[in-house]
Amino acid sequence: MTVRFRLALTVFLTGLATAIGVIVTVVIAFQRFDHETNFQRADAFLSRVVALHDDLLAQRERNPDEFGAFLRNLLLYEPDTQLYLLDADGTVLATTTTLQPGFKISMTPVREATAAAASGDRRTAAYVMGEDPLYMEADAVVAARALQRAVIRPSTAAQGYLYLVCSKGGQQASRWALLRSSLASPALASVAAVILLSTALAAWIIVTVTRPLRVLSDDMAAAARTGFGGNASMLSASATASAAAAGSTDEFSRLRGGLNTMLATLHMQWDELRRLDNFRRESVSNLSHDLRSPLTATVACLETLERRWQADADAGASSASSTPDTRSAEDLRLVAVALRNTHNAARMVRSLGDLALLDEPEFKLRPTRLDLSEVLDDITRRFADRAAVRGVALRFDQVGSAPPVAQVDVELFERAIANLLDNALKFTPAGQRIEVGAEHCGSRVRVTVADSGAGIRPTDLPQLFDRLYQSRVGTAPATSEEGKGLGLAIVKRICELHRGSVSVTSESGTGTVVTIELPAG
Repeated sequence: MTVRFRLALTVFLTGLATAIGVIVTVVIAFQRFDHETNFQRADAFLSRVVALHDDLLAQRERNPDEFGAFLRNLLLYEPDTQLYLLDADGTVLATTTTLQPGFKISMTPVREATAAAASGDRRTAAYVMGEDPLYMEADAVVAARALQRAVIRPSTAAQGYLYLVCSKGGQQASRWALLRSSLASPALASVAAVILLSTALAAWIIVTVTRPLRVLSDDMAAAARTGFGGNASMLSASATASAAAAGSTDEFSRLRGGLNTMLATLHMQWDELRRLDNFRRESVSNLSHDLRSPLTATVACLETLERRWQADADAGASSASSTPDTRSAEDLRLVAVALRNTHNAARMVRSLGDLALLDEPEFKLRPTRLDLSEVLDDITRRFADRAAVRGVALRFDQVGSAPPVAQVDVELFERAIANLLDNALKFTPAGQRIEVGAEHCGSRVRVTVADSGAGIRPTDLPQLFDRLYQSRVGTAPATSEEGKGLGLAIVKRICELHRGSVSVTSESGTGTVVTIELPAG
């Protein structure tokens, strides 16, 4: 549901509720007006009757049989109204209709109507609703007058009441029919016209007001689709042109201008970051490529020199008449250190080059669907001799009966597992073990490399896969054969390229478990 539709629906429902409220208010006002009119007419009628006939109680006592006809004659012009003569307790003495003898009327509305007539204040009692003896289930508008007997010393207490009930039938029904007919034709037509007019006006206002918002949302959607690969200058020019074309300074236009400016700034910053990132990758790749040749040549020279000096030392040692050359032994030790450091530098340069290659956006995998247990078993066998030399037990186990099948780049996957095994062998002492496992878990394939070596401190785990970071307990200095901590960074990047993940659980002194999860294939 769009913003425009919600706004239009809100305006329509508001207009409809307003129209219904107006109709209900008109009906209630008409009903109140009708009640007030009836009460005023009835009260005025009783005032005239009491003024002309101030001895109604005595008249009824003199001619009880003819008194009912007298009351009916008083109501010739109000055929739908009933008139009752009550005693002080509310018992009906005479009436214009037929009631059973001894019928009593509730005195509360009678006294209210009498008090309203005596006060003459229509603001406190606009009308009084009382009991209708003919329709006991509903109230009716009533009027009343207190009656006194014509005696020498009149009493202040009422000795009887003249009680008038405005019937709900007849003229009352015709008034309601008139109201319904009035509402059914012109009023409803006017209300419908007002609703349609207000809805059309609201729709025009909504379209006019929300047009910049729609343009803004289209711009944001286009930016989301294209990302930051577009031209920042073109975007800035487009934003300037659109702002100039709009020629408006309302909130939406300012918001659109601000967002376009922000997008243009982000585009320029993104281009600058991309340029710097390309420069970094190219520099690392070129540096790695340029350093490989001299390092390889240095290694070759040092190895040749080491072999020659070793041969000279062996020849001197075999001669019984010669003494060992201490200087040659020291030279051999220095050559061995230089050769070891050169090998480490060569491995680090190769790793930097590999990382630069893996970070290239154009780099593509060459996936192959295969059973990872076969690859893991082959890698384990290749590291078996090295593990045996170090006195470490190395084995591979497949967990479960389902084969761990996945789509992987074989070369990269083997490189990741080899890095993990190489890292585990460096920090697992003799007499301990390294276990490689593979398991099919639903839509994922889980590969684990667990060792019982030195473990990793908890504070080092968050930075474990950062580049050039080492955290193992007892890590040798940078000049040693352990390198500079690029192996796990390469593993993480390979897992990301395979849409997988890598995690580590470890405790100092108890060992480390590295878990790789890949999509099952």
